[in-house]
Amino acid sequence: MPDLLVRPAGTVGKVHDITPTSAGWGYVGFGLYRLKAGETASEATGDREVILVLVEGKAEISGAGKAFGEVGERMNVFERLPPHAVYIPDGTEWQARATTDCTLAVCSAPGKSGHEAQVIGPTGISLEERGKGANTRHIHNIAMEGRDVADSLLVTEVYTPQGHWSSYPPHRHDEDDFPNMTYLEETYYHRLNPAQGFGFQRVFTEDGELDETMAVSDHDVVLVPKGHHPCGAPYGYEMYYLNVMAGPLRRWRFKNHPDHDWIFQRDAKAG
Repeated sequence: MPDLLVRPAGTVGKVHDITPTSAGWGYVGFGLYRLKAGETASEATGDREVILVLVEGKAEISGAGKAFGEVGERMNVFERLPPHAVYIPDGTEWQARATTDCTLAVCSAPGKSGHEAQVIGPTGISLEERGKGANTRHIHNIAMEGRDVADSLLVTEVYTPQGHWSSYPPHRHDEDDFPNMTYLEETYYHRLNPAQGFGFQRVFTEDGELDETMAVSDHDVVLVPKGHHPCGAPYGYEMYYLNVMAGPLRRWRFKNHPDHDWIFQRDAKAG
């Protein structure tokens, strides 16, 4: 199995290029460009659909024969403004020219030619609160199943306050057993505030076959091929992550770890 912790290749240009081949799975791809003002990036989509997320900064975006103009608003991801995002279908191409320094995420999965190129954010995206106490976090649902904006992709971003946990209680979505569970591969693109901070993420299966705990730094990516995958932000450091999920069915159905589901049940009753 490939290493689950992927460090950025540098600080400028395309610093992440995670493909199904490099990850050892079948669906999810994740790329990340860190561009200076005036720099460009472009790719053909091939048989994959793409959601471009302006994590930070602004860029002129075009794709599939359409020009979307300047996209982007937040200059620092921790401003928590709803993200600007663009959907590009399979069998086309996209181009970006940075109008400020920017961080551009390229989320990809198999396309089915079911959607047209379009801007899918920030309109329709709002900051939602989830969890209780030290499990509280704040979420932008960019392209979850409640939004019919993609063929395969599920994309969301999460802010975890300092000292809090996220993707918790531990849960998994690694069986193709809808409606009980869906098989979804997943990537976590992490950011920390302040940037010199660190966080933790554990990826583990109930039978112990897989059990890795990783210290994540700013711009690291964690691969989740299967199993439970909670993460935590130490005191003093806020954590952000951008999730990309995809599998045979564009639905998010999961099961909590049986040892820790009581936390969810207790909070649900108190809710």
